[in-house]
Amino acid sequence: MKDKKVLVVGSGGRCHAIVEALSRSPQVDKIYCAPGNAGIAALAECVAIGVTDVEALAEFAKQNGVDLTVVGPEAALAVGLVDRFNELGLKAFGPTKAAAQIESSKEFAKELMAKYEIPTAGYKAFDNYEEAKEYVFGRALPAVIKYDGLAAGKGVVVAESYDDADAALKDMLLDESFGKGRVVVEDFLAGPEFSFMCVVSGEKIYPLAMAQDHKRAYEGDKGPNTGGMGAYSPVPFVTAEVEEFALERIMKPTAKAMVAEGVPFKGVLYGGLILTADGPKVIEFNARFGDPETEVVLPRLESDIYELFDAAVDGRDCETKWSNDALLGIVLASNGYPGSYPKGAVIGGLERVESQVFHMGTSEKDGSIVTAGGRVLMVVGRGKDLAEARKMALEDIAKIECDTLFFRSDIGHKVLD
Repeated sequence: MKDKKVLVVGSGGRCHAIVEALSRSPQVDKIYCAPGNAGIAALAECVAIGVTDVEALAEFAKQNGVDLTVVGPEAALAVGLVDRFNELGLKAFGPTKAAAQIESSKEFAKELMAKYEIPTAGYKAFDNYEEAKEYVFGRALPAVIKYDGLAAGKGVVVAESYDDADAALKDMLLDESFGKGRVVVEDFLAGPEFSFMCVVSGEKIYPLAMAQDHKRAYEGDKGPNTGGMGAYSPVPFVTAEVEEFALERIMKPTAKAMVAEGVPFKGVLYGGLILTADGPKVIEFNARFGDPETEVVLPRLESDIYELFDAAVDGRDCETKWSNDALLGIVLASNGYPGSYPKGAVIGGLERVESQVFHMGTSEKDGSIVTAGGRVLMVVGRGKDLAEARKMALEDIAKIECDTLFFRSDIGHKVLD
């Protein structure tokens, strides 16, 4: 029966993909999105409430008879939005603040993996610059230096030289670029990376389709790290054996470990994994859908996503069904991203695009769609294989008119070129 009301919290491409998937549910009648964006507005009623304004979001959900709230961004989880909804008897899909530590504290995640023997890189944590420098300068490089907290996907440096390492340690510990905190220094792992997202409910796991994203800003994986310049699904090098290992030796034991630690996880557990010579290992966990992977994973879901979210909150069993199509998405970002970039440029030609377009950083001004973020749009091509999906995406990008945007034409190059 099509009578459910859903509130999606967030504004980027990930939330646009969640809203789009919910709009296909045979149960969902009305979608609200707070705050949403210009693309989401075509599918949902956008509400001007910020993602960390917990009381206003709770009041809105109560007043409007919302059956389920789906939390997109990490900032909302970190301020305890789900905890507050639970207190008020409102149904919310996402982890509590304590469970979201698996993302908000790198050290918490590393300690958990060490204790429960979940495969990951060796590490040490520091809050003192001199001690951290002494340790790094006494070990082989490269080393991976991570800020122990939320840094919007930017607090990670792979130090190839001692100068790079020292600069990263100064930035994180002395200059406190991401705030006061600690750093985790990890061994460098080599191999292709992939993203394995699972909907988790305590010890129950509902695996989603695999994806791979591309972090570097420019062609050939050059340039600075970004929030992600494109993604594709499925991932050809992830064999059935690799997937089973990732599920049985990484994702399921992590969910069980969270229960054992008294912080059971409900929501999306994102495993950022790497296929090393010794098998899959964890690079990082996130406590929510990945962006831009969500935009290529959820359009492949053929079963009812409302049922999946609702089942996870209630701890029920639920089957998922996936399309065999290949999806490849390319991000159009503002010139200058991930540094400073212009805003307010008019985007033309969107009505001619046949592929799915997810809005990441747009707004509406005087009847036009304009740029309003670093990552602006993601064009997702669909085909029988990844080559066809990429061709489709590139053909459609050529129809978009905006001279302040750039993109990578080589998304998927590791498996295609």
